[in-house]
Amino acid sequence: MEYYCAYQERCYKEVEEKLYSFKLTAAEKEQLLIYLIEHNFINEERFAKSFVRGKHNYKNWGKNRIIQELKFRNISSKLIEIALQEIDSEAYITRFNALAEKHWLTIKERKGQKKNKKFVDYLLRKGFEPYLIYDKLKEFDN
Repeated sequence: MEYYCAYQERCYKEVEEKLYSFKLTAAEKEQLLIYLIEHNFINEERFAKSFVRGKHNYKNWGKNRIIQELKFRNISSKLIEIALQEIDSEAYITRFNALAEKHWLTIKERKGQKKNKKFVDYLLRKGFEPYLIYDKLKEFDN
């Protein structure tokens, strides 16, 4: 389990699920989890920060998607807030604009409602804020 946690940042929930696949008693699982936390193999804050950096920088996810995924992993709201500070707001806007412009050019539809819907849906799935998306859409429509 040490290797599993050291190989890649893991949250408590992921480790707990992995332990479930082993045939251990509840007491043994609890003891193992306590050991991993005490020896800093599991650190929720470190996991959240790493997760935010990775998903934003490599998968181009927006804040909404990142928050949703962290909540799914039972990360507290306080830790999510701290972790989101890893994203530089200027870099966030720059990445959003680059992604939006690139996607706008790849949509095969002619200008109109269909193209707008595909554009908006894509960026919403990526987790960007609706106000950013609709401002960008207005920019393209003009």
